[in-house]
Amino acid sequence: MIDGISGILVYTSEAQFPAMRSFYADTLGLNPRSDRDGFVNFEFGEMRLTVAVHSKIDCANRDPLHLMVNLAVGDIDSAYRTAVVGGARSLRPPEREEWGGKIATLQDPDGNIIQLMQLPGT
Repeated sequence: MIDGISGILVYTSEAQFPAMRSFYADTLGLNPRSDRDGFVNFEFGEMRLTVAVHSKIDCANRDPLHLMVNLAVGDIDSAYRTAVVGGARSLRPPEREEWGGKIATLQDPDGNIIQLMQLPGT
C-alpha cells in the first residue's frame, strides 16, 4: 500500500541544468538540501523536490501539461512577484479560487508548469 509521496524528481539536460538549478534555488528562493554537479535537492519536511540531469534528455519538455508541481506558499502575492522579477515566466497571476485558496502559475526554464498555491486561512 502507498502511504504518501516522498518526492518529485524533475529531469533536465546537462546543458539546461544551470538554468533549472538557478530557477528553483535563486528565482523561487528554495534552499538546497544537497547541491552538486547535475543534481540539486530541496527538502520540505519528509518530502523532496529534486532537479537532476538525465543522459537521455536533450531538450525542453515538449508537453509541459503532463506534470505540474504545486508549491505551497504563505504569501502568494509576494512569492509570485519575487519569482517574476527574478525571471520566471508567468502563465497566470495570483487569483482566488472558488474553494478559497489562491493560485498562480509559472513555467520553469524547461517549460514545466509550476503552480504556487496559498491554501485558505494562510
